[in-house]
Amino acid sequence: MEIINIGKADGLPPVEWDGIVEKLDAGSAPAPDGINARTTWLATVNEDGSPHVTAVGAMWLDGRFWFQTGTGTRKGRNVARDPRCSVAVSIRDADVVFEGDATRVSDPAALARIARAWADSGWPAKPDESGSGITAPFNAPSQGPPPWNVYRIEPRSATVALSSDPGGLTRFRF
Repeated sequence: MEIINIGKADGLPPVEWDGIVEKLDAGSAPAPDGINARTTWLATVNEDGSPHVTAVGAMWLDGRFWFQTGTGTRKGRNVARDPRCSVAVSIRDADVVFEGDATRVSDPAALARIARAWADSGWPAKPDESGSGITAPFNAPSQGPPPWNVYRIEPRSATVALSSDPGGLTRFRF
């Protein structure tokens, strides 16, 4: 892993990646009084090259982000055409932006595992009967009807901005 201390010129120490992963693994949320404390943002690339940013119910599991969407959604069409994307999330004392590629998950065992993780977190997802996606009794209306495709984002890099003392701004390339 390459570590670039973007805050060095301001006298800030590099961020410790292990501490960030520990917070992500624990499902750390920002401070309870934080604005948009539970929002995760996904940025994809529109056909004309412009960005498309939307809130998603993404989950951090096994060192990567997972999200689901319908085939007719803009984000679904975008990642099917161009897998490059970014995920931005706030955790306790830090904001983190990941860059990577979204890959559609079609392995039934992987779909069952991520559906179980979503169910354990309160959204009752399960694999659909065809084994190609997931379903649940409810989802955002804009997702269209189930089954919904599941995508895994393999991070290429992450930028972390600490909001606690002593602060820090560090980019990690994996």
